[in-house]
Amino acid sequence: MDFTFTEEQQAAAEAARAVFADVAPDAVPSPALTPGAVADDFDRVLWAQLAASDLLSLLLAPEHGGAGLDAVALCLVLRESAKVLARVPLLEHCATAVTLQRYGGPELTALLARAGRGELVLTVAAQGRTGHDPAELAVTARRDGSDWLLDGVQTAVPWAHTADHVAVPAHTGEGDAVIALVPRGAAGLHLAEQYSTNGERLAELRLDGVRVPAAHLIEAPGAWEGLHLLLATGTCALALGLGTGVLAMTSAYTSKREQFGHPVATFQAVAVQAADRYIDLRAMEVTLWQAAWRLDTAGSGGPLPAAGDVAVAKIWASEGVRRVVQTAQHLHGGFGADTDYPLHRFHAWAKHLELSLGPAAAHEEALGDLLAAHPLT
Repeated sequence: MDFTFTEEQQAAAEAARAVFADVAPDAVPSPALTPGAVADDFDRVLWAQLAASDLLSLLLAPEHGGAGLDAVALCLVLRESAKVLARVPLLEHCATAVTLQRYGGPELTALLARAGRGELVLTVAAQGRTGHDPAELAVTARRDGSDWLLDGVQTAVPWAHTADHVAVPAHTGEGDAVIALVPRGAAGLHLAEQYSTNGERLAELRLDGVRVPAAHLIEAPGAWEGLHLLLATGTCALALGLGTGVLAMTSAYTSKREQFGHPVATFQAVAVQAADRYIDLRAMEVTLWQAAWRLDTAGSGGPLPAAGDVAVAKIWASEGVRRVVQTAQHLHGGFGADTDYPLHRFHAWAKHLELSLGPAAAHEEALGDLLAAHPLT
């Protein structure tokens, strides 16, 4: 396979680098460490810049004002965003929008042009990125005449307090998964405060008989699995970008910091640790592009379904990003724990991504199940 990026994909990455060039990772006080600091909203100025650069409509078709690009292009942009800890719902928004485009009816696809311009903000209520089995979903959907009623609780929903619509996955009790697009102000929808390990504001969604028109609900087989896999792969891209930024910070610091008259980067113990983390990042990178490529080729090109490659990417991302930030904090010494230095924010965000991806053991078990169902020949 050829992992050379197309001109369009490279252009998207270059546009992202230009937009994120002036974003400072420590510009927002850390709510977890700064008394009284609460990050209530995402970065609206940055959001407008992303929209003006056509980066919110990357995956949308030209008829919806988009570029018609793919998951690889989105992951390239997400990687750049994570290098500076950009506080925008880029992954959730784009993943939800492309799901509406692929599986939604006319009423849902009519929202896409506004979503691509950033005028309408979308997010998704997905409990972590560990699985897509309908039985795991915490919300139920049942028919009521021509509408659907949603009941249940979904926790740790990102950007729910500020998004205009939330895509809520639910199970019908018959082994099927559906996705309902729910307005934030819908009757019966209640939001409770929660905060992530990186101090960002999350929400507990409590749905008490929330009525959704049939036109705003997606019943297509595979829709939830596809959305889940794209969210998981995008989260791996965020982990890669964060790890890349952290290793660059560590390289710059150890090259300047001197002990016994020499930069500490020249010490063998430091060099070996940095080299190990570089290997982690390269493994995270190759497994990420493999997973994104499989999503874009409808799962073709391998002995296992695309979920197998996504599981491998999640194993490396969840383990790798943790090792990278831990080594970075160790090599920074006291600066690694200084809240005036941005590394502590990268550490908190890395932990959030690690928890979102789930433990490597869970993905190894899922991979084993896939291997049992699809024996290699």
